[in-house]
Amino acid sequence: MREPEERAGAECERDLLLRVARDAMIEHGLEPEFPAEAMAEAGALPGQVVAEVDVSDLRDLLWCSIDNDDSRDLDQLTVAQALEGQGGTRIMVAVADVSVAVPLGSALDGHAGANTTSVYTPARIFPMLPERLSTDLTSLNPDADRLAVVVEMTVDEEGAVSAERVYRALVRNHAKLAYNAVGAWLEGSGPLPSEAEAVDGLADNLRLQDEAAQRLKARRHEQGALELETIEVKPKFDGDSVSELVAERRNRAKELIEDFMIAANGAVARALEARSFPVMRRVVDSPERWQRIVDLAASLGEDLPAEPDAPALNAFLLARRTADPERFPDLSLSVIKLMGRGEYAVSFPGEETTGHFGLAVDQYSHSTAPNRRYPDLITQRLLKAALANADALYPPDELLALAAHCTQQEDAAQKVERQLRKSAAACFLSGQIGAEFDALVTGASPKGTWVRTLVPPVEGRLVEGEEGLDVGDEVRVRLVYTDPVRGFIDFIAASVG
Repeated sequence: MREPEERAGAECERDLLLRVARDAMIEHGLEPEFPAEAMAEAGALPGQVVAEVDVSDLRDLLWCSIDNDDSRDLDQLTVAQALEGQGGTRIMVAVADVSVAVPLGSALDGHAGANTTSVYTPARIFPMLPERLSTDLTSLNPDADRLAVVVEMTVDEEGAVSAERVYRALVRNHAKLAYNAVGAWLEGSGPLPSEAEAVDGLADNLRLQDEAAQRLKARRHEQGALELETIEVKPKFDGDSVSELVAERRNRAKELIEDFMIAANGAVARALEARSFPVMRRVVDSPERWQRIVDLAASLGEDLPAEPDAPALNAFLLARRTADPERFPDLSLSVIKLMGRGEYAVSFPGEETTGHFGLAVDQYSHSTAPNRRYPDLITQRLLKAALANADALYPPDELLALAAHCTQQEDAAQKVERQLRKSAAACFLSGQIGAEFDALVTGASPKGTWVRTLVPPVEGRLVEGEEGLDVGDEVRVRLVYTDPVRGFIDFIAASVG
């Protein structure tokens, strides 16, 4: 049995998790704090960032943001316009113009390029950019004029995207909305949020956005995009103690934003390619362990082809979602694990490109969250240079190195976030040693076997009784050990001992 880590007896769980987060970031090559030079640059910025060229004035459109309940770094706004007499809908996505406040080569850029992403932990968010930017000057906050890059697309009645246009604009957020409230309203289980009700015409616009998003989604699934649903777990605090692990599931509002962002990211990649610019793409190749996915489907009475086939896999997923909606998130998690990780890659004019297997798209970038992700900031700089008929800013070798670095740092950030979720869960479970849970195997390799309990949804290591188990298998487990400092949660198979 593992020995518990030393911890101060008086240290509260919130402080412990913050200490663990800082240590984990340093261990994985991330910087938990901003250098003084970056903070000085942020402090010296004027209260209103001004464009260096003329931009379109779109402040009167019914822009709104839809994000997490507690989000303060607002990267996108959306709005829809019905195309009378033409059919279809014009969708517009406004992305915060972050690059105007973060010059290439500045101290702010240096820190952002070191971490490449914001890191989200239960005790604290470690933002990629100082809060004066990410939650203020470059955040698309309500009732504030902000610079943005706008992606405009026409979505026809069949869900196909055409007439794409990308340009710079001045925008204004008329309502800060949240996924859960908007999702409940769209699904008919809750009222229209008061923030939306206060803006004349916004309810109808949200309906129009939702209708277009549903067409986009249906079209992508026809082309093989995977219908996946995972459970996001957020620890809740009662004072300074972890009191609850809340499972958050997808809803119509989350799907709306996801579908619009996928469309916008594709439009940005095509805009760069059309101007003979390099593109930093987000790619996911064919699944690394397709045979195991085939075996998993067979165990549920379904057949999949011997070679990777996205439409066939999605048909299987849709069938399972209908047959067993309660367990569908568990199946989704297994498929995601077996597909392998995504990565950043750069394509140059004239080169063949790798697409995104899970999204069933050939052209795809990350461009819609420049406050939170460095690849999006790089893409925004490239896009603005392309729109201005300027040079590409980055030499090819530098772009290739940045793509590899962003992939590496994203993996590091995910490890930190995963460890902190486990640390928070270990705090919550520390009084339940000996309890038994139904679980699903989420990882199996020579390094060890991992399981996720169904209620509460917690991942830990199976230290005994793991022989013969593989990803997707169901197992009954008993909790035998927790260590919040190291994020250890150990189970044994319930039949052991």
